Amino acid sequence: MKISGSLFFILIGFLAMAQTNPRVRSFGITPGVMQTGPNNSITDVQGVKVGHRTKIEGDSIRTGVTAIIPHPDNIFLEKVPAAIFVGNGFGKLAGSTQVEELGQIEAPIILTNTLAVGTALNATLKYQLSLPNMENIRSINVVVGETNDGTLNDIRGMHLQETDILQAITSASNSMLQEGNVGAGTGTIAFGYKGGIGTSSRWLPPKMGGYTVGVMVQANFGGVLQIDGIPIGKILNQHPMKNAYQDVDGSCMMVVATDAPLDARNLKRLAQRAMLGLARTGGIASNGSGDYVIAFSTAKQARIPYRNDDFLLPSVQYLPNDRMSPLFLATIEATEEAIYNALFAAETMTGNGHTIPAFPIDSLLPYIDSNR
Repeated sequence: MKISGSLFFILIGFLAMAQTNPRVRSFGITPGVMQTGPNNSITDVQGVKVGHRTKIEGDSIRTGVTAIIPHPDNIFLEKVPAAIFVGNGFGKLAGSTQVEELGQIEAPIILTNTLAVGTALNATLKYQLSLPNMENIRSINVVVGETNDGTLNDIRGMHLQETDILQAITSASNSMLQEGNVGAGTGTIAFGYKGGIGTSSRWLPPKMGGYTVGVMVQANFGGVLQIDGIPIGKILNQHPMKNAYQDVDGSCMMVVATDAPLDARNLKRLAQRAMLGLARTGGIASNGSGDYVIAFSTAKQARIPYRNDDFLLPSVQYLPNDRMSPLFLATIEATEEAIYNALFAAETMTGNGHTIPAFPIDSLLPYIDSNR
């Protein structure tokens, strides 16, 4: 039976939704010491929604887009405090300078492949401008991050269309997030294995504020893999120095969300800690790796209104500096585990003339008990 192109994508989307991929905790590995949120996902942070559009077609198209929505209302009219940290700047993070200058995000955050950044910008602008009460708006800052999926994907073909980006935005939900070979992680590679989308969260006990931190990653980078302290990259002899130095360039986009009332300055400090989570996995932020962290707060009292008729901004009570350390640890742990989940959920993929194997989970299992 011949399947039409549109029906093919519907079937792919249905199968992805029905699929339950393994996560690192399925194998008794519990990174860190903090408690996870209910779904161990960035969507545990109240208001956050995520949507994917996965595009798999023929022998060479293996790409996609992921949209992160900070809250369900019009983000431009009620902006969120935000910050960006650049671990290594070999990449294209559109919209970053305005976030650095003003400390706020005002549109859905989009992750995709390197050559689809322009398409994602145009589509998100059109989406945001189409919303109610936006008729007179003439400037919107859209944040679009990317990693290069050109090994598995015909990236020069620029196969993602504006409709794909729009579908990721409009399909976003706060349900359990699909991981692995989906959305912006469809064609990515990490530590020489199939990479992808991964997520995790941490919950602070009431005496520490009761806040939640959620992290989502687009894992497409290299280094010497270690999982919860187990030097598995060294054990398997799968690392850049095994013969002569091999290319470990790539990128890792990290998105950190929290419901803690933080201003842009402390969100920048939070974003910096995500790089420590990446380092725990063995990532080295190589010369050609674009390692970026986008952090934002969903706290309703911290939202920034587009229009303010008063001369002064309304007073907001932000978390003080000396209450930040638990949030730092939560970010480090959630970033580390999100990367593991991306690896564990991803499956072997062939595309564009290359085959990238899934991480061999079975090879790790003998070392788990002995390392405890």
